[in-house]
Amino acid sequence: MELSILEFLAAPLVASLLIAGIHAYLGVHVVERGVIFVDLSLAQIAALGSTIALLVPFMGEDPHGPWVYWSSLAFTFVGAAIFSFIKGRKARIPQEAIIGISYAVASAATILAMSKATSESEHLKDMLVGNILAVSWGEVRSTALLYAGIAVFHYVFRKKFLAISMSEGVAEAQGVSVRFWDFLFYASFGVMVTRSVSIAGVLLVFCYLIVPSVAAMLYAESIGRRLAIGWTMGTVVSALGIYLSVRLDLPTGATMVCTFGLILILMAAVRPLFRRRT
Repeated sequence: MELSILEFLAAPLVASLLIAGIHAYLGVHVVERGVIFVDLSLAQIAALGSTIALLVPFMGEDPHGPWVYWSSLAFTFVGAAIFSFIKGRKARIPQEAIIGISYAVASAATILAMSKATSESEHLKDMLVGNILAVSWGEVRSTALLYAGIAVFHYVFRKKFLAISMSEGVAEAQGVSVRFWDFLFYASFGVMVTRSVSIAGVLLVFCYLIVPSVAAMLYAESIGRRLAIGWTMGTVVSALGIYLSVRLDLPTGATMVCTFGLILILMAAVRPLFRRRT
C-alpha cells in the first residue's frame, strides 16, 4: 500500500521540485525589482488566455489541450510587453500600479468569460489551486525541458538581468537597454508562469515565487545564500505539503499554500534567535 502511494506521489513531487527550483531563482529578481505581484498578474493573464481558448469552438474544450496552452502563452507575451515598456524611473504611474490594474482587469475578464463556459466553477478552482496530483510523467518531462531552456537562457544573460534587478539606474547609465532586457525577462518569466499555472494553479505558483525569496532575505544578503535557502524551503514545503494533503485528505494546492505560510511564519519567529547568537 505504501509503495503504491509513493508511486502515485512521485510525479507530483518531482513536478513541484521543478517548479520550486526555477521559481526560487526568478523570485530573487522579482523581489529585488519590487514587482511582487507580477507573478499573480501574469498568471491571471495566462488564465484569461486559456479561458478564452475554451470559448472558441475549433479549439475544443480540453483545458489541457495545445490550443489552450498557446492561447495562454500569447496573452502572457502581451502582458510581458505591457510591463516592460510602460515603465520608467521618472514615470508618473508606478509599474506596480499597472501590474495591479492588469491583475484586476484580467481577473474580471476571466470571470466574464467563464460565465459563458461549461463547468465554470471547476475551471476556476483549477486555475486558483491547480491539481498537481494529476500531473503525468509526460508533463513532468516536458516541463523539465522547458525549465531547463529558461535556466540556460537566464544563465547566459545573468549579468544583464542581475544588473537591472539589483540597480536599474546603474545598468541604464552603463548603456544597458533596460526596456529590451526587461521584455526578455518578462517574456521568459511568462513562458515559465504559463506552464506552472497549468500544473499548480495561480495561488501556489505565487507562493513558490515569492515566499522562498522573502524567507531567504531574513537570513542572507548574498544571492547565492538566498538561492540555497529558497531552494531548501521549496523542497521541504513541496514534500511536506503533498504528504499532509494525502494523509489528511485535503486539497493539495491549498494545503501547500498554507504550508508555505506556516513555514514562513516559523522562520520569521526564530530569526531573532539567530540574531542574538551573531
